[in-house]
Amino acid sequence: MLALSISPNRRYLAISETVQEKPIITIYELSSIPCRKRKVLSNFDFQVQKFISMSFSPDSKYLLTQTSPPESHLVYWLWEKQKVMALIRTDIQNNLIYQVTINPHDNTQICVTGNGMFKLLRFAEGTLKQTNFQRGEPQNYLAHAWMADDKIIVGTDTGKLFLFESGEQRWETNIMVKEPSDGSKILEVIQESESLIEFPQASSPVPSVEQIVAATNYHQVSLPQVFAIATYSKGFACSAGPGRVLLFEKVEDKDFYRESREIRIPIDPQSNDPSQSDKQDVLCLCFSPSEETLIASTNKNQLYSITMSLTEISKGEPAHFEYLMYPLHSASITGLSTCIRKPLIATCSLDRSVRIWNYESNTLELFKEYQEEAYTISLHPSGHFIVVGFANKLRLMNLLIDDIRSFKEYSVRGCRECAFSNGGHLFAAVSGNVIHIFTTTSLENITNLKGHTGKIRSVVWNADDSKLISAGTDGAVYEWNLSTGKRETECVLKSCSYNSVTISPDAKIIFAVGSDQTLKEIADSSVLREMPAFDVIYTAIVISHSGRMMFVGTSVGTIRAMKYPLPVQKEFNEYQAHAGPITKMLLTFDDQFLLTVAEDGCLFTWKVFDKDGRGIKREREVGFAEEVLVTKTDMEEKAQVMLELKARVEELKMENEYQLRLKDMNYSEKIKELTDKFIQEMESLKTKNQVLKTEKEKQDIQHRERIDDLLDKQSRELQDLECCNNQKLLLEYEKYQELQLKSQRMQEEYEKQLRDNDETRSQALEELTEFYEAKLQEKTTLLEEAQEDVRQQLREFEETKKQIEEDEDREIQDIKTKYERKLRDEKESNLRLKGETGIMRKKFSSLQKEIEERANDIEVLKGEQVKLQGVIKSLEKDIQGLKREIQERDETIQDKEKRIYDLKKKNQELEKFKFVLDYKIKELKKQIEPREYEIKVMKEQIQEMEAELERFHKQNTQLELNITELWQKLRATDQEMRREQQKERDLEALVKRFKTDLHNCVAYIQEPRLLKEKIRGLFEKYVQRADMVEIAGLNSDLQQEYARQREHLERNLATLKKKVVKESELHRTDYVRIMQENVSLIKEINELRRELKFTRSQVYDLESALKLSKKIRPQEAPETEVSKDMPSVAPTMRLNEQEETDRIIEMQRLEIQRLRDQIQEQEQVPGFHTIGGIRLPSLVDSEVDFEVHTK
Repeated sequence: MLALSISPNRRYLAISETVQEKPIITIYELSSIPCRKRKVLSNFDFQVQKFISMSFSPDSKYLLTQTSPPESHLVYWLWEKQKVMALIRTDIQNNLIYQVTINPHDNTQICVTGNGMFKLLRFAEGTLKQTNFQRGEPQNYLAHAWMADDKIIVGTDTGKLFLFESGEQRWETNIMVKEPSDGSKILEVIQESESLIEFPQASSPVPSVEQIVAATNYHQVSLPQVFAIATYSKGFACSAGPGRVLLFEKVEDKDFYRESREIRIPIDPQSNDPSQSDKQDVLCLCFSPSEETLIASTNKNQLYSITMSLTEISKGEPAHFEYLMYPLHSASITGLSTCIRKPLIATCSLDRSVRIWNYESNTLELFKEYQEEAYTISLHPSGHFIVVGFANKLRLMNLLIDDIRSFKEYSVRGCRECAFSNGGHLFAAVSGNVIHIFTTTSLENITNLKGHTGKIRSVVWNADDSKLISAGTDGAVYEWNLSTGKRETECVLKSCSYNSVTISPDAKIIFAVGSDQTLKEIADSSVLREMPAFDVIYTAIVISHSGRMMFVGTSVGTIRAMKYPLPVQKEFNEYQAHAGPITKMLLTFDDQFLLTVAEDGCLFTWKVFDKDGRGIKREREVGFAEEVLVTKTDMEEKAQVMLELKARVEELKMENEYQLRLKDMNYSEKIKELTDKFIQEMESLKTKNQVLKTEKEKQDIQHRERIDDLLDKQSRELQDLECCNNQKLLLEYEKYQELQLKSQRMQEEYEKQLRDNDETRSQALEELTEFYEAKLQEKTTLLEEAQEDVRQQLREFEETKKQIEEDEDREIQDIKTKYERKLRDEKESNLRLKGETGIMRKKFSSLQKEIEERANDIEVLKGEQVKLQGVIKSLEKDIQGLKREIQERDETIQDKEKRIYDLKKKNQELEKFKFVLDYKIKELKKQIEPREYEIKVMKEQIQEMEAELERFHKQNTQLELNITELWQKLRATDQEMRREQQKERDLEALVKRFKTDLHNCVAYIQEPRLLKEKIRGLFEKYVQRADMVEIAGLNSDLQQEYARQREHLERNLATLKKKVVKESELHRTDYVRIMQENVSLIKEINELRRELKFTRSQVYDLESALKLSKKIRPQEAPETEVSKDMPSVAPTMRLNEQEETDRIIEMQRLEIQRLRDQIQEQEQVPGFHTIGGIRLPSLVDSEVDFEVHTK
């Protein structure tokens, strides 16, 4: 929809719009109910992209339209017949044209304004001809309006207003916005000039539109743009910069206008930035037919109104607009939701606002703006909560009685879709390709649904909230089971980017729409059928709760209503609604209303009817809830405010009573003064009345005497005049009779002469006809001359007669008027005197009445005086009581002032102490800072050490676990080894028995029958099947028993750990004791060896000294023997040491074996278990350890 125009008689409305990229003009007849299309102009013989401006003629028969550049055609239509009366191209330079209008008093006069263009055209002889010529520098004319027959007011983008008359400039004014020091902008109209021929030169070049827009954004506009002008009887209204409208009134007896009022757009307290609400550009102005209301529309899609009588009241101060209905969205609406328990609609938009509407009363319930854009919204079924997805977070909010307040925020970024479940206990929020499920009871995230590879565009719950359906740009439609958090069904179509999805009431069929221009029915992970959209993209879909109706929204703003099950052919009703793609659609819970929103920022509420025009009836068991949420703090604040107001009211009552008493006192004094004054005036009036009465009596007597004299005189003069007039009339009448007789005689004589002449002439003619035929011409001439003489004489006679009559009439008239004038003067004087006497009588009667009324008033006042004296006495008593009370209060005030003075002194002293303490605190802070740094460094070291200690603890615990596991494995292998050894022994015994039996059978080898019986006996004894099965069963039972015992022992491992530690400590002490004993024994052995060696050496010496040997080698023998004996001593010593060590080792081994046997005996005792299942070290290990200790 591009342009609107309403006819002057208010019967027709013309709308310019673009339908399927084709321009059309639709003319509606407003007088019919409902409005119907009267005419549609769609087939054009000229090139056109769109119509940007239209205007009806004064008689509503013609329509003027202007097309957009580059064609810029101006078309003059006879619209009833769809006939083009005239067509011209208004511009060839592709300049923008803003407005075209027809003179409201002349069908043929047209005005066109645009960028650098101001043209006046006249329709004549089937064409449009320009009648004006532009002078001076061209301006960017934004708007114009007709003021009178040939006067036009025009506004520009530089804040200038021009008045043109017959194409010539008559007046100019310049609107400037000044930035005062206090920051408030004051509009002043400056530089007014009158001109008939000369055009004033522009003082500065015209700025571009981009410059003005940029300046507007930074609040530094010096030249306001005049986007709209509207005229009314006193003058005109025009937009004058952001958020301002000026009213101009005509100066009397002059051809220019002066500014009379200023109207501003008010600051919106609900807005996120209230200062921006009055920065809107007013794009259109319109007066009501009665000129009682002014409507303004702005560039933020808002409508404002003001009553013109209010502008007259607010003199000196600017008046303020009010919202025509309520504030509207100014950008694309991205979210829509409704609830069950209340008739509420929740919407959010890219204008950063959240709004709550009531679709029953068609009003705006709540409205709030935020710092960031809102992408999605969902309303709780109870109508008390909403969840809103913003760019950085997801907020859960309460809907209070007068506010929308957040109570929980989630770090879900870029949430584009959210939805409460039908029961309200859960809600889903979409972040990219993940669906977060939250619970409304504990407000926690209970699960996340992941599976989409693209952005999720739509989510919907089934009727019982057990499943959630999602669709996204990746072409996937998933059905999620919330109890398991997994997908139940899926349908993926990569070529389609889904826009919206819904589910049937029985939760069996899913409906999805997307970019492939089809409507899909999906069930059991497969597409049942596809319904084409006929060259449009479906953007939204909704199915009724009854399951009989389906509605889809398209990318061109239309709504299609279909029956369900879906028809095979193209069977649907299509309704044109929005000017942009529909973003969301919803049906109310009772299927009564269809709600749609779109990118054009509009919210539509549709009433749903069936085929026969009947509304959908659905009886509600419970009516809509009327409860609202109020916080305790708000209630307490309101209660506190009420208490304060009550106290204030009491104070005001006391103050008013005191003021009334003071006023009563003042009034009583004034009444007393007035009564005294009134009494004095009454007395003076009485005296004046007496004097006036006496004067009146005298004047009455004189007046009667004068009247009598005048009457006598008048009667005498009348008699004299009558006598004289009668005599004169008689004389004149006699003269008139004589003249009349004379005139009669003369007439008779002339007639007689004429008869005689006629007779003689006829005789002469008869006699002379025969003889004077030849002289006929002469005689005729003579006859004509004679006739002319006769006519001349008759005229002279008539003239003399007329003069005589006029003279007589004039004399009679003069005499008559003279006496009539005298008579009239006498009558007037008489009447005047009678009127004066009547007036005097009336005055006399009124004075008598006044005297009586005054007497009554005096009596009433005397009664009131008595009452007032009583009141005065009571008031005097009250005054005395109040004086006493005032005195007491003054004393209390003095005491309080003294206390205040003391407190001020104390406060000053405390401030001094505070200053000193602040200085000390600063010094201490300076001292603390290096220590704090050291503490910080130490803390970091402690943290590092704690981390290292914790790492060591973890390593120790891990090592302990490894040790326990290794001990368990070792014990298990020992047990298995014992079992295998037992099995081996059993098998060896079995083999031995089999060998003996087989040996016995071999003895019968010569006897086949006995051999066969023996062999069969062996088979039955050793290879019987039942035994094999039993053996296999026993093996399985043994394995199960082994597993059970192993598990039992592993469970007991943890409980026996402490016992293991204690036993290990005891064993350690025993080991230490044994080692100490071994060391002492080794020391004794070494000492004994040394003693033995020493004794051997002594024995050898003695034997060598006492023995008698042969002296064969007297010198070599001792040396050789010594040399032989010496090496023999060392081997024996070494042998003795080796034997000793072997003996000790063998003793320790026997001791260890004994201890092991004791431990095994204790393990076999029922109810006793080994300490932690830890086995003693093996003999090899113990031997190694012993050798290490001995070394």
